[in-house]
Amino acid sequence: MFGWRARLGLLVPSSNTTNEPEFYGKLPEGVSLHTARLPLEDVNVDDLSEMAGTAEGVAERLEHADVDVVAYGCTTGSLVKGRGYAEELEEKLADVAGVPAVATALSVERALDALGAESVTVVTPYTTDVNEREREFLEKGGFDVLSIDGHELEANTAIGGLRSEDAYQQARAKYDGRADAVFVSCTNYRTFEAIETLEADIGVPVVTSNQATLWDALGQTSVDRTEVDLGQLFER
Repeated sequence: MFGWRARLGLLVPSSNTTNEPEFYGKLPEGVSLHTARLPLEDVNVDDLSEMAGTAEGVAERLEHADVDVVAYGCTTGSLVKGRGYAEELEEKLADVAGVPAVATALSVERALDALGAESVTVVTPYTTDVNEREREFLEKGGFDVLSIDGHELEANTAIGGLRSEDAYQQARAKYDGRADAVFVSCTNYRTFEAIETLEADIGVPVVTSNQATLWDALGQTSVDRTEVDLGQLFER
């Protein structure tokens, strides 16, 4: 039987081609992944807000798979309407699916807290207006965003075409030695291969959207997160 230790339910934007492959490569033995897709082609404020309204109906289908936790795998989709919405989203998804639920934006904050980070350098693939929503969200969560840099991409297929090397180079170029951690945002931005090298080269913890979501979701199960080799976060 697949998922004999735990079954992870994942809500992912329909145009996301990165989240599932990254998760598949790092799931502990006996943990399975079961995915439902939310309609999204472009990463902009209007489309992200519209996608968010479909989450509850889609999450209900994951309950049919008898999952142990549901993860809303979209960073900006879980923060675009503000902190109150993100918290409400987790509560509604948990109610619909009948299991604990986590949303990426809040998973990132939990990860930063676990690492003791108060200040952060943020790099993203996003446009400036989406970045400003992210900055506001993190600052209201109590984090000092020292800088935020984006690739000005809107088409999610273009974001999915970025490589881990792109994440490494962007983060390495923008980290100036002041922040407690670096956050690479977007569940469609490939990062897993770069995390440990980037941490070694800049000397501070690195949090990425998929890494934080996986860490947070596994924390809702009985599976030991330290089984996953994915940077300093999974040592917590």
